[in-house]
Amino acid sequence: MGFEAASRPPPSPSWLCSRSPPSARLSPRHLSVTPASSSTCKSTALCCSGDSTKPSSSPSTRSYSRRWYNPLRRGPPEDRPSPEIVRRWIEADQPLASQAKFTVVSYNILGDKNALKHRDLYTNIPSLYMKWERRKHVICEELMGWNPDIICLQEVDKYFELSKILERAGYVGSYKRRTGDAVDGCAIFWKANEFWLLEEESINFKELGLRDNVAQLSVFQACKAESKQLLVGNIHVLYNPSRGDVKLGQIRHLSSRAHILSEKWGSIPVLLAGDFNSTPQSAIYKFLSTSKLDIMSYDRRELSGQRSCHPAQVFGEKQDLSNSLFLIDRFLTCGWTDEEIKTAGGKAEGEVVAHPLYLKSSYATIRGSARTRDSNGEPLATSYHSKFFGTVDYIWYSKGLAPTRVLDTPPVDILRRTGGLPCKKVGSDHLALVSEFAFTQASDVGKGTLVATSRMQQLHPGDKAQ
Repeated sequence: MGFEAASRPPPSPSWLCSRSPPSARLSPRHLSVTPASSSTCKSTALCCSGDSTKPSSSPSTRSYSRRWYNPLRRGPPEDRPSPEIVRRWIEADQPLASQAKFTVVSYNILGDKNALKHRDLYTNIPSLYMKWERRKHVICEELMGWNPDIICLQEVDKYFELSKILERAGYVGSYKRRTGDAVDGCAIFWKANEFWLLEEESINFKELGLRDNVAQLSVFQACKAESKQLLVGNIHVLYNPSRGDVKLGQIRHLSSRAHILSEKWGSIPVLLAGDFNSTPQSAIYKFLSTSKLDIMSYDRRELSGQRSCHPAQVFGEKQDLSNSLFLIDRFLTCGWTDEEIKTAGGKAEGEVVAHPLYLKSSYATIRGSARTRDSNGEPLATSYHSKFFGTVDYIWYSKGLAPTRVLDTPPVDILRRTGGLPCKKVGSDHLALVSEFAFTQASDVGKGTLVATSRMQQLHPGDKAQ
C-alpha cells in the first residue's frame, strides 16, 4: 500500500508511544548521541541493560547449548547484567564535498511469525524482548534515531502496523510479500520530502523456479537535487545454507533486473541492500564483489559460508554430537548437476556465473577497527542467536555513489555478552546497517521530463502493497 506524504512536519518522538499501553512505552532517551574521542566519529549508545520484568521459566526448558556456546553468561537470562551497546559513526578518510547526500538503512527486523516458529534460536532471550509489540516500538525508535532517508526492511510480516508509524514520521512505503505459505516479505520506505518515486518493480523468484523469496527495485529522484537519481534494490535471499545454487540464481537475477532499470533511466547508480544469507568469506560474497564466479571450484553446499558460523565454532568452544556430525558432513564432496548449474547461472551449460553490475560494499569501503571488522572490512557480526554468529547483511553500491560514513557494529566481546539478540534496545536478531552516501558527478542526468513524471506519481502513488 502506498502512502501519500503527510502535510504536517514530522512529529516529536512522543508519536511513537502515543497509543501504547504504559507497560510498553519506551523513552527516546535510550537512543542518545554521545561525543566520540575522535573528531571523525560520533557514537549512538544503545544500552541493553537488564529489565525488571522476569519471564517464567524452569531449568528443564533451557537449552543445553547455552552452557557451552556462551560461557560468559551465568544464571537465568533475565538476571544477567547486559553490556551497553555503542555504535559509532565511522567517516570516510576523504569526505566528498558533494551536498547531495542521503542515508540508507538495511534491517532484517525478524518477522513475528518466524520468531514464534523458531523459539529454539532464542532460549537465552527473556520472553519480554521477544514480544512483537515491544520489538515494534524498539525497532521504530532505532530507525528514528538514525533518521534515514531510505529504509530497506526484510522479514516484514506486520507491514501495515509499521507503515502507520512511519507514515506519521513523513515516510511513504512499498511492500512485497513472499509467495507460498510465508507471511513475511520485503518493504522499502522513503522520506516523501527527500525522494520522489519514478518507477518500481517487484521480483517473484517463484516464477523463475528460485523458491518463494522476493525482491524489490525502486527508482528514485532526489527532490532537492533534480539531476540526482538512484535505483534501490531490497532483497532477502534464501536462507537454506546448502542451496548455494538458488542463492546465486536470486542474486544474479536481481542484479540483471537492476542493470536493465538503471540503463532505462540513463545508467543511474545502483544500491542493493538486504539480507544476502552469505558471509564475507564465502564464494557468494566473491560473486557479488567481483561480478563472476567459477562455480565448479566450489561445493554447492558451502557457497554461502553459513555452515561455519555456529557460535560454538566461532568462539572455539566444545561442540555437541549433532554439531560434530554436521561438521563431518561438510567434508563430503557435493558435485553440481545440470539442473543446479542452470539454477545458478540461468543456463545449463557454462561453469562461470556472472552478473552485470560492478559493486562495492559500503562497510568494506569505510573500514573500522579490528575489534569490529574482519579481513574484508565487513562487520564481524550482523546477526546473533543460539545457532548463528556472523555477517549476512550488506549495502552494495555502484559507480555514481560514494559512502561518506557508516554506523559501525559493536565489538564481538560486547555482542557475545548479550547472550544473543534481540536485547533491550535492539529489536531484532540482526543489527541494522546504516550508511550515508554522496552522489558523485558521474551520477548526474539530464532528463528534465522526469521531474514532472515523479511528481505525478507522488501525487497518485496507487496501491503498492502486494
